[in-house]
Amino acid sequence: MTKILLVQGANLSYLGKREPHIYGTTSAADLDMHLRSHSEHLGYDLDIFYTNVEGEAINRIYEATRAGTDGLVMNPAGFTYVGYALRDCVKAVGLPYIEVHISNVEVRGIRSVLSNVSVGTLTGFGLSGYEMALEAMLRLLEHESDF
Repeated sequence: MTKILLVQGANLSYLGKREPHIYGTTSAADLDMHLRSHSEHLGYDLDIFYTNVEGEAINRIYEATRAGTDGLVMNPAGFTYVGYALRDCVKAVGLPYIEVHISNVEVRGIRSVLSNVSVGTLTGFGLSGYEMALEAMLRLLEHESDF
């Protein structure tokens, strides 16, 4: 079974409460439940990890790599513009990486230091961007010709 790690960066555990005009009112728990249902429906193993600490994200990615995880989807959130150590980790492990953001970070003037090690990025599609990113990862891992 395909294994995907979803890393939720700094402040995402506060979804539904933090700036609902940008991030919506869906809680992190509700998003997790929805994404776990998505993984069951499509038949892949999804591990969701939240952290506000960059070093914890790095450790979790190394751990996932050792455990045979196939792909990484991450919303770096607060690590987006300062996560150079996280970027080096992603680059080192060699897992295919797709970056996702709920809002369009470019419009907000935020440049990601991690996007240059990603296969691609999804920004500005709200919470549905997570499903898009996970499905893109599945297609990538299946080696479909459109990637």
